[in-house]
Amino acid sequence: MTEPEPLQQIDRTFVRYRRRKLSYYSGCDYFRLASHPRVMAALQTGVKKYGLNVAASRLTTGNHALYRELETRLVEFFDAESALLVPSGYATNLITAQALAGNFSHALIDERAHTSLADAARLLDCPVLRFKSRDAAALAQAARRCGPAAKLVVLTDGMFSGDGSAAPLAEYLALLPRDAMLVVDDAHGAGVLGRTGRGTLEHAGVSRDRIIQTITLSKALGSYGGAILCSQAFRHRILSQSRMFVGSTPLPLPLAQAALTSLRILKSTRTLRPRLLRNAARVKTALRQAGLALPDAPGPIIPLLPRHPDEAARLSRSLFAAAIFPPFLKYPGGPPGGCFRFVISSEHNDAQLDNLIQVLRRHLTLPPASA
Repeated sequence: MTEPEPLQQIDRTFVRYRRRKLSYYSGCDYFRLASHPRVMAALQTGVKKYGLNVAASRLTTGNHALYRELETRLVEFFDAESALLVPSGYATNLITAQALAGNFSHALIDERAHTSLADAARLLDCPVLRFKSRDAAALAQAARRCGPAAKLVVLTDGMFSGDGSAAPLAEYLALLPRDAMLVVDDAHGAGVLGRTGRGTLEHAGVSRDRIIQTITLSKALGSYGGAILCSQAFRHRILSQSRMFVGSTPLPLPLAQAALTSLRILKSTRTLRPRLLRNAARVKTALRQAGLALPDAPGPIIPLLPRHPDEAARLSRSLFAAAIFPPFLKYPGGPPGGCFRFVISSEHNDAQLDNLIQVLRRHLTLPPASA
């Protein structure tokens, strides 16, 4: 996998690429809070007030009051019993697995789960079985293979990053034994899905009783770091059993300050999520009318798989000519040849969206590229 060319973000929906200003439909900053003036000001204030780094584990001398405040606000926003900040979204799943290790006979993991969940599964000290993505019947079959006495933990994304689809959590809970647990990596769903933005759990209408929800602060919240939303008992277990948490320096305090501000904006600006969903629906509806088969997915992500390798280059040229950055990605777990992944944000304006629709409609009417 080769390193891509660097991009320069120049404002909330544009990047500079190859010396041109281009509309940007990629990444995971769904509300563009990473470049929100209030969030950037909070970061700058945090640097002046706190410096960059506590330079110590939270279990020694690095447990700053700001971390506790952010955890309290996350508990309130997501209606969780407890929250624990960790250095990154990737680390949430590894730390969770270290605290769960030895408590289950089998782990069942969605075949399209994020690589952090796949790495976490290896830490659970039990056999790991894969099941067909988002397929409750396949999960039930995998559970039966483990035997009637099995104690199960299921690992799945909440909202899948490739196409914005959501795991059927209610179906999973209905078929699993009462002592089974779900670890839901809700990096993409948190802040985006659900009536109030609490993520895939709220979208699915399920309680937290048997679920650990891991989230990142770097996507919808536009900052950095991760958090584990769980019970108080499990939080205490992490503190005593996760060597990764114990041995890690927490996220820089200015970024915690920025995340607090992002959370306040997300909670108080009631137009953000409706605008995001409306923008995504506008593009999806237009492309379906043009004949593109899109998954019935709640997330603001539009995948487009080229029918031939030459087609990827052709569409990239068309997008670039229309002043749109071509979001063609080759990502672990995605299509082997790569695909276009268009991410719609709350901050794209109508003119930008119409321009994207026009280019993609024109592309869909062309015959497939020949070999």
